[in-house]
Amino acid sequence: MNQAPHRLLLIDDDVSLAKMLHEFLELHGFQVDIVHEGEAGLQYIDDNPPDLVILDVMLPDISGFDILKRLREKHELPVVMLTARGDESDRIFGLMGGADDYLPKPFNPLELTVRIKAVLKRSTSDATQLPARDKLIVGPLKMDLKRRTMSAGETPVRLTAAEMRVLEQLMSRPGEVLSRARLTQSALDRPIEAYDRSIDTLISKIRGKLAAAGIDQHCIRGLRGHGYVLDDECFVQD
Repeated sequence: MNQAPHRLLLIDDDVSLAKMLHEFLELHGFQVDIVHEGEAGLQYIDDNPPDLVILDVMLPDISGFDILKRLREKHELPVVMLTARGDESDRIFGLMGGADDYLPKPFNPLELTVRIKAVLKRSTSDATQLPARDKLIVGPLKMDLKRRTMSAGETPVRLTAAEMRVLEQLMSRPGEVLSRARLTQSALDRPIEAYDRSIDTLISKIRGKLAAAGIDQHCIRGLRGHGYVLDDECFVQD
C-alpha cells in the first residue's frame, strides 16, 4: 500500500519563491499548500493541520516569530523557519520559540527538502518508537518517553521536541559530558556547523523552563570546549 504524501504548508509572501518551492517539493513527493500571510496561515493550521509548516520570518501582516508563538500555544506540529541571510539572531529566536529547524535565505531547495525529511523522520520516531525504558528519572526530573512529557517534581515542564531530545540525551547519561556536536546531531539530526549556537540556545531555553519549575539552572553545566553535562550531584541532599 502506498503511503499518503506528507502535507506541507508554506507560509511565505514571496510569490515567485513559493511557486518554485511548490513545484520542487511536489516533485520530491510532498503535497504542498501555500498561503502568503500569517493570519491566513494560522487559520489554515487550525482548520486543517498539516504534517509540517515552512514558515518565513518576514511576512506583511505579522512576524513569523509571533506566528510561531501562537502556533505553539495550540499545536505541536513541526516547523522549519526560513530566516534572513546570515542573521544569527533570527535563528536563535526561532529555536527559542520552538522551531524544529531553520534555514537562512538564500538556500538550495534540495537542502530544504533534506531538512524537511529529517524533521519529519524525527517527529515520526518520537511518536511511534518505544524506547528500551519507559521513563528517565534523575533526582526530581522525570521524563516519560512514551508520552514525551517532562516534569520536575510535581510540576509539568513543557518542552519543544528539540528541547526534549537534548534533555533526553543529558538525562540518559547524568554526570557525563556530552559534546555540542553530539547534542546537535541528536536534537536536529544534522552535523554541527561552524559558529553554530543552536545547542547553546536550546540549553538556555531548557534551563529557563526548569528554573521556572524550581530546578537550579546550574544543574546543567557547560564546560567550555567540551559540551554540557547534567550534574546528578546537584540533586543529592546534604
